[in-house]
Amino acid sequence: MARPPGSSGAGALSRPCGRDGHHEHEFPHLWVAGPPGAQQELTGSEPDRFFRPPYVGGRGWIGVRLDRDVNWAEIAELCQDAYRAVAPARLAALLDRR
Repeated sequence: MARPPGSSGAGALSRPCGRDGHHEHEFPHLWVAGPPGAQQELTGSEPDRFFRPPYVGGRGWIGVRLDRDVNWAEIAELCQDAYRAVAPARLAALLDRR
């Protein structure tokens, strides 16, 4: 599985898991913080791509499968949304200035 161009790996807002997955998730995946309602919307509309991860799922985090066709633009958007969900408002606002 190739990373998107220019990427250097995961940051503090996501949790990548290797080939052996994490607990019951035996596939490559990424966890990201989600804005209110996003987890329910994504897991409800595309349960084959998105899931509620253990531990942090109760706080709205979203699990994303990476063993399928990955839309890296969508992953980038999810990561930006994750940053907005956990960053102080002053820092999150900097994303909108770009």
